[in-house]
Amino acid sequence: MQSDIPTKDISLTFMKGMTVLRAFDEAHSQLSLADIARLTGIERAAVRRLVLTLVHLGYVRKEENRYSLTPRVLVLGSGFLRGNQFGRQVQPLMELCARELGYSVSLAMRDGASAVYVAQSAQQNARFTFGFTVGSRLPLLPTAIGRMLLAWGEDAWAREMIATAELERFTSETLTDRDRIAEAVADIRTRGAAVVEGEFEAGAVGIAVPVGAMGAAEAALGFSEPMSEIPATDYPRLTEILHRHAGEIAKALR
Repeated sequence: MQSDIPTKDISLTFMKGMTVLRAFDEAHSQLSLADIARLTGIERAAVRRLVLTLVHLGYVRKEENRYSLTPRVLVLGSGFLRGNQFGRQVQPLMELCARELGYSVSLAMRDGASAVYVAQSAQQNARFTFGFTVGSRLPLLPTAIGRMLLAWGEDAWAREMIATAELERFTSETLTDRDRIAEAVADIRTRGAAVVEGEFEAGAVGIAVPVGAMGAAEAALGFSEPMSEIPATDYPRLTEILHRHAGEIAKALR
């Protein structure tokens, strides 16, 4: 979020409309007006006007007394993907990486205290899926791809995120001590790759590498698989493959 824009130049109504759209997610695919008011903190009368406007514009549909998003919301993100040549240049590189790696890979970019998937390869190992798609948000602190973004991002931003991002215990292995998380990120910065075992999803290992230069990287390339499928002795080989393809993806994103 840009914090240097004067408040007088910001449309609060538009901000509220975007807040309403963000209320819908995998846990809240159909919502009543009361649900939206509760989730957003916006008064119900204002929620009603905002939702009806979104219905009129085609971004939300009404079914009885509940509302859900329509496919038109995908258009809001398609300009970003097309403008950065994700389909034409990045996606083929993702597929090459996945074929050599033997696993599906994901490209994520930072957005506040989250990592957002902006590209994915086709499924290479159909036996396992963790259910994440383009547009999925992952927390920065307990994930390999998130910690990689922290390690390769600007120091001030990384320190702020480590100090203020929400701490949630996803598994018994999740680090919830901010000092230990900071140490883990510092270690990743030294090693140039992130490996996180069982902290976000029990029994799963995530491996990620940066896409771009240290201090300026806003993207990371990685994958997650069951730990039972990947011996730790394979981590260096898999990391090297990711690094090589991340370099090509970085060139495509310039």
